[in-house]
Amino acid sequence: MQLDTEFWSANMESNTRSRIITGVNGLDIHILESGYENPENPTILLLHGFPEIAYSWRKLFRPLTEAGFHVVAPDMRGYGQTTGWSDRYDDPLEPFSMLNLVADCVELLDSLGKDYVSAVVGHDFGSPVAGWASTIRPDKFRSLVLMSAPFAGMPALQESQPASSYDIYSAMAQLDRPRKHYHQYYGTPEANQDMLDAPQGLSMFLRSYYHYKSADWKNNKPYPLADWSAEEAAKMPTYYIMDSDDTMAQAVSKEAPSQTEINSCSWLTEEELNVYTVEYGRTGFQGGLQWYRSGSYGPNQRVMQAFAGKKIDVPTIFIAGESDWGAFQRPGSLELMESRACSDFRGTYLIPGAGHWVQQEQPSKVAELILEHMESQR
Repeated sequence: MQLDTEFWSANMESNTRSRIITGVNGLDIHILESGYENPENPTILLLHGFPEIAYSWRKLFRPLTEAGFHVVAPDMRGYGQTTGWSDRYDDPLEPFSMLNLVADCVELLDSLGKDYVSAVVGHDFGSPVAGWASTIRPDKFRSLVLMSAPFAGMPALQESQPASSYDIYSAMAQLDRPRKHYHQYYGTPEANQDMLDAPQGLSMFLRSYYHYKSADWKNNKPYPLADWSAEEAAKMPTYYIMDSDDTMAQAVSKEAPSQTEINSCSWLTEEELNVYTVEYGRTGFQGGLQWYRSGSYGPNQRVMQAFAGKKIDVPTIFIAGESDWGAFQRPGSLELMESRACSDFRGTYLIPGAGHWVQQEQPSKVAELILEHMESQR
């Protein structure tokens, strides 16, 4: 693949470069990095989620580099200008297993000539990847910052889990206002094309999706749910618990921002949005959707159970926007992360003025918390 250097140079700060690292666990991985001039700089690895790319970390490169770090953000498997993955719905899901995503990170470090990173930072679906990486390879990932998605711990052995006849997905469909979980939708063959060919256009679909999950949508006022039941889950916005007949494009179109709101959105300008539109217009969404499908794929789940009971032993913090439902979408996960999943948990930080895209909405505060976390380990 020929890297479009003009595209990236026009959309990143001058001290951040774009390049391809070849032959990484079967991939050619596109990274953005800064602070690379000094090989003595300790490294921070930034892992994005969905629907994001390495560019989602653009606002953190300068403050972390100015503090003396080498900062690396890859386009993850299935995303952006990283190649070597399949976007065919029916192809095997094993390459998108959590263990293989960790292997991508380990081999990337080796290709960069790094024995370890001082911290791995994961946002959204990048958060569990970062959590798993730190759990099973603490020698490579020396500290951890989880963002927006709490890490509740390693999966329990299936035989140790109590049998339950309650099917929350069926119960959602039986509500007076029938609903479905967004994971169900993301697992369907139609989801990718629904979003790529959104009636409002790809750019407006992405604009609406980002708006709806941000602090700009004033109805994002999350709180802990009482339990994992259909009735409780249905209290969340429709970007998580969708109306049963809607596509995601339809769901977010109902909460699309006004032109005034778009004009006042300083954390995601039209020029910045265009980067996402160009990249997803080129790749589609299926690579990212494979991550969701992999989570419920039996063979991948069974392999993960080999690590049942193992804790995260590296220093860990959790960051989310105060307006982010992500911290509460699975009842009890936040509390399990704080009390049981980590042996060295050092704090939960909910940032005012931010929703789900906390590193874009409030980058200065996120950078400050990451640097404080790094300083506490010296």
